[in-house]
Amino acid sequence: MENNRKLLFFDIDKTLLTPYPWTVPDSAKQALKEARYNGHLLFINSGRTYTMIPEIIKEMGFDGYVCGCGSQIYMNEELLFSSSIPNPLCRKTTELLRECRIPAFFERPDKILYDSSSCAVPETVQKLKAEVIVEDLALYPPETYNHFTFDKFLAFPSADSDMETFRKFADEHFLCFIHEDKAWELTQKNLSKATGIRFLADRLGVPVKDTYAFGDSTNDLLMLQFAGNSIAMGDSDPLILPHCTYQTTNIEDNGIANALKHFHLI
Repeated sequence: MENNRKLLFFDIDKTLLTPYPWTVPDSAKQALKEARYNGHLLFINSGRTYTMIPEIIKEMGFDGYVCGCGSQIYMNEELLFSSSIPNPLCRKTTELLRECRIPAFFERPDKILYDSSSCAVPETVQKLKAEVIVEDLALYPPETYNHFTFDKFLAFPSADSDMETFRKFADEHFLCFIHEDKAWELTQKNLSKATGIRFLADRLGVPVKDTYAFGDSTNDLLMLQFAGNSIAMGDSDPLILPHCTYQTTNIEDNGIANALKHFHLI
């Protein structure tokens, strides 16, 4: 089976997890179990940093995780690759967000940071405090402030924000994905869900043609374009469909199982 081994990469939200209240359908759990039994390796490939991966996902026994849009890569609980934004750029970003009146929170593998000196604190931060470690970087002493880093961040511009100034800076230093709720997801420029696939395929000696990516939104686009086989979920953003090999059904309608059967992976 070794020669027939495929690498399968899954986004989380609306790909493995249903909309709120988040669950993984039994059909998906069973299909993934069968795929592993057949010798394939299964990976999460998410914009979430490791601390933001829900327990319901971690309990499923994936072989590894590509987290933070390629900024951390884990396999069999070992950290294989890690990249953080250098401190000077983290400080410049934080200070410009304040000047441009744009609330944000900043993602690390181990915690979430926010800035109480900003014009506002994103509502999401209050919810996250119940789930993960959250720190206010505005309270950091100079020694800590001059060394802290993060891997990516989410910004929440409003009508009052100087979006033009910040977007010019962001496009120079980061990749920017704008979500349906108008939030901006900003990631490291030389990393992506696609570089995560390339790293693991190279490390495991698996040709790209034997990689499969499953996603639903435009922040999955780079991995969907890169993978040998790309699967759009049933209610995916229409913009990704021209770049996908196959569109399956919704997650609630056996979407994962149907896709794995279509490609004879189970």
